[in-house]
Amino acid sequence: MKTYIPKKDEIERNWWLINAEGRVLGRLATEVAGLLRGKGKPQYVNFLDCGDHVIVINAEKIIVSGNKTAQKKYYSHTGYPGGIKEKTLGEMIENNPEEVIKKAVRGMIPKNKLGQAIHKKLKVYRGPDHPHEAQKPKEYKF
Repeated sequence: MKTYIPKKDEIERNWWLINAEGRVLGRLATEVAGLLRGKGKPQYVNFLDCGDHVIVINAEKIIVSGNKTAQKKYYSHTGYPGGIKEKTLGEMIENNPEEVIKKAVRGMIPKNKLGQAIHKKLKVYRGPDHPHEAQKPKEYKF
């Protein structure tokens, strides 16, 4: 008996709408990563992009436990000597909350070309409005 492997045209892609208001960052990111990879689908294989599209709204209203807003740091480098920059989670949520969720989800998917394709299906928005009404996303209940 041969193992079933889905073809590209057999993979059905859904759109999911997730409200991040009052959700813990890490728990939200694991749910989103699972939907993006397609792990809940019966035709899931780890070497194909079987996942769905995910829209996350109200990104500025996520919560974190403990004192992470002051202690967790994000680093970036300009490319010049001594050009390392540091921001706390609190600063990131205040200035760019979309990036916080994208970075959390990016850490939970593969670090290769497949992971890049999966990550492109994630859309994160600061407020409750999003431009994807034409796709008729389904509300995802946790």
